[in-house]
Amino acid sequence: MNKNEKRKIDLVVISDSHLGTVGACAEELFKYLKSIEPKTLVINGDFIDIWQFSKRHWDQYHTKIIKQIMSFISKGVNVHYIVGNHDESIRRFLGFNVSGFSISNKLTLDLKDKKAWFFHGDVFDVTMKHSRWLTRLGGIGYDILIMINAMVNTTLSLFGVAKLSFSQAIKNKVKGAVSSINGFEETVVEIASRNNFDYVICGHIHQPCIKDFNVDNKNITYLNSGDWIENLTALEYNFGKWHLYTYNSKEFLNENTGNVGDYKSSKELFEELVNDFKML
Repeated sequence: MNKNEKRKIDLVVISDSHLGTVGACAEELFKYLKSIEPKTLVINGDFIDIWQFSKRHWDQYHTKIIKQIMSFISKGVNVHYIVGNHDESIRRFLGFNVSGFSISNKLTLDLKDKKAWFFHGDVFDVTMKHSRWLTRLGGIGYDILIMINAMVNTTLSLFGVAKLSFSQAIKNKVKGAVSSINGFEETVVEIASRNNFDYVICGHIHQPCIKDFNVDNKNITYLNSGDWIENLTALEYNFGKWHLYTYNSKEFLNENTGNVGDYKSSKELFEELVNDFKML
């Protein structure tokens, strides 16, 4: 993709980037955000993973993502930050709204003649609700699995073998996981129907999809934006239609995002962020 060519999109939804963790695909997410010109951006939870955050995983691409989002805001893009469970401490800022940037638990938008309901999805997680310590332990286990998966995929790539996704394979094989995902989808769709929504858009479960349901003779579209750990997906709404975008590295072969030598110190990057913020 030519770095000067940006796709114009009415609405983009990303979620579960888990920045600051070992599995975060910050470079890929930055390249994607750099390649688009959205009118509205919805960040649907777990953007920065405060639960498993580690400073050593915060590289230049993490900072570039923040600066890109700030650039969107300065150019008039409406950016809605919906809080998830891994960034739940940000809930202290609920209701914040300035210069086209807002922080909330949920969001409602009118898209043409359709009504859309956005929320992260952790509110329907029984484990999250009743056993927070177990959820955090599961998050640590997931990080370890992703780290092992990354090492295996690095080895496989040396032999030209396609990459594997351990967690995806586990989800597909374990009946309990499949049942839980199906139950999640059915629950949010039923609530969306009762509240007269046409679209319900979630994150949280790292399962990207667009599905149509019929509840009491009413058509409801369930959408999940997936994640930027394994699936590298986003939801895009343009010309009245939804599309599930999946990152493809081949699209960005000619994209120049900076060399290793361009890496700046944390102090320099922080000062740049402060200066950009003052310009908003």
